This record gives sequence, C-alpha cells and structure tokens, in this order.
Amino acid sequence: MARNRLRVWLWGAVVVLVLAVLATTLLLRQQQQSSGAFGVGTYSLIDQNGKAVDQTMFVGHPSALFFGFTHCPEVCPTTMAEMASWFAALGDDGKDLRAYFVSIDPQRDTPEMLKDYVSWVSDRITGVTGTPEQIARIARAWGIYYERVDLEGDDYTMDHTASVFLLDAQGKFKSTIAYREDQATALAKLRNLLGKS
Repeated sequence: MARNRLRVWLWGAVVVLVLAVLATTLLLRQQQQSSGAFGVGTYSLIDQNGKAVDQTMFVGHPSALFFGFTHCPEVCPTTMAEMASWFAALGDDGKDLRAYFVSIDPQRDTPEMLKDYVSWVSDRITGVTGTPEQIARIARAWGIYYERVDLEGDDYTMDHTASVFLLDAQGKFKSTIAYREDQATALAKLRNLLGKS
C-alpha cells in the first residue's frame, strides 16, 4: 500500500516537473517573440568593402541573413545558388530584399575574399566579417552554432547552422528558410516577408 502511494506521488512529481518546464519554455518563447529579442544586439563588423557596419544594416529593408564561410564545400555554395534563384524568381517583387552573408571563419575570410565570393550571386548580397569576438557576438544573438573542425595538416573546415534567417524592414526576425527547402515554400516565405503574397 505504502509502495503504491510512493509510486503515485513520484509520478505526480514527474508530471508537475514536466508541466513546469513546458510552461517556462513557452513563456520564454512568447516573451522573446513579443519583444523581438531574437537577434537583438550591437555588432561592430566590416562589410566586403572594408566599411564599418553594425546592427542598423538590417533596418530599412527586408533581409535574408546567412552565416557561412568561403571555404565551405557544399552548404554555402548551394545556399548562395538558391539565393540567386530566389532573386531571379521574385523579379521586381524582390527589389527591396537585401541579403547578408556573415562569415563564421574570420581567420580566412577577408573583406576582399567575401566580395569575390558573393559577387557572382547578386549585387544585393553583402559579405560581412569582423574579429572572432564580434562574429561570436552576432552568432550568439542569432542562436547560430558554428565550430572549427580540424582536418589533415593545418587545414580545417567549419560546422555551422545552415538556415537562412528572414528579417523585416525593422530588422526583426520573422522566419527561416531551411537548407534545401522546397523552392516554392521558400518563395512563399519571401513573398510573405515582402508583403507580396
């Protein structure tokens, strides 16, 4: 009898704990969404032309934000090609859309390298880099995962988040486009961001 009571009490405690965790998670998510806190922060970075930029680069136009690196073997060139196809498919409807390619490999990605890398895609994509500390700061603000992975010799690659973040004209997070997401779905999200849906 006492054993059954203890079992019921333990299960009750587990249920209460799970409900508390779920409620806390939901509350934090709602607060973050309502305050627009995702991505908020101050950044001192450098664009592909060597010009100082900060968090205000996202204000005044809708934006697509991607974190990657120029030595990326697959994810980054694929995403850049997809961006080119989005711009082409949107045509005049996408004329206000800007995109930013933020390097998570500032050790190798100079402004000149970034300019060369993004220029083949569109003149509406701006390469951005900075010190390792500033890159870590903007990555933290956007919840970006990235990590150096050493290869043979002195070579290395980078693991990183592969989603594209969509921001409204106030620089606030609206949604994401997943890596290799269906073209029609990606365009629908972009049109919604641009108010063209």
